Amino acid sequence: MIKHYLKYTLLAGMLISAVSCGQKGQSTGEKSSVDSGKVVEINADSTVGHASVNKIDGKAASVAEILARKEVPILCYHQIRDWKASDSKAAKDYIIPVNTFKEHVKMLADSGYHTVLPDQVYNYLVYGDPLPSKPVMLTFDDTEANQFVVANQELKKYDFKAVYFIMTVSIGRPNYMTKDQIKQLSDEGNVIGSHTWDHHNVKKYQGQDWVTQVEKPTKTLETITGKTIDYFAYPFGLWNKEAFPELRQRGFKAAFSLADKKDQEDPLFTIRRIIASGYWSAHTLNNAMKKSFH
Repeated sequence: MIKHYLKYTLLAGMLISAVSCGQKGQSTGEKSSVDSGKVVEINADSTVGHASVNKIDGKAASVAEILARKEVPILCYHQIRDWKASDSKAAKDYIIPVNTFKEHVKMLADSGYHTVLPDQVYNYLVYGDPLPSKPVMLTFDDTEANQFVVANQELKKYDFKAVYFIMTVSIGRPNYMTKDQIKQLSDEGNVIGSHTWDHHNVKKYQGQDWVTQVEKPTKTLETITGKTIDYFAYPFGLWNKEAFPELRQRGFKAAFSLADKKDQEDPLFTIRRIIASGYWSAHTLNNAMKKSFH
């Protein structure tokens, strides 16, 4: 996957380009506090992140068991619009033409895929809860208005639901979603996730950055939706181990990267997605899903 290193200022955050989430994650930093052999026991009155746990046996899977589970295919989309002459070759990976997107969605429906949401994936990984046959999770990054206007309307045709990871600096700006649109997506059964304030690289966070980039934007989304925000997507897909306790401290149950390998000690905070390229036909997407998720 092509790496793009972009420097973000507030103005750049307002004008996030289509390539904004395209970097492949790398893992660095100190060892996670999670013991890969430990089984975490949770009683019925405790909580994981914001969500109450109500399991009969009260036991969560060990990290080894989570790693052994078959991965759920998770697709990541950015802009859904037709290409322009000014779009670079690299940008077109992250800009999917409208008809191509429609073909992707139709292929998923015709192939018998069922969309799932983060709580289902989390409960499958942690508790072994069953998933529907041929599950797939659809995610959209960066708050683009065409995700609401085009993608959401197309998904409704097949009763598909999705996850929208919102970068809050752009809410209400031209070509980005409004608060009302985000609220509508949530009310219609989709999931709203946190994607920072202005897409700043998590690996560079220090001190107050966690408040500015994660804590405050997440509270903004909770105010908009009236619901707790349990899931986070790393800008560019980039993460480090130092991020895991910071995200847990702020109530997140899991976090999503891109195509990098899962962390072997904290897989719930490095759940893999692949970018659905604008160059891919529906057939190519189907093959990529089968090859990428094991």
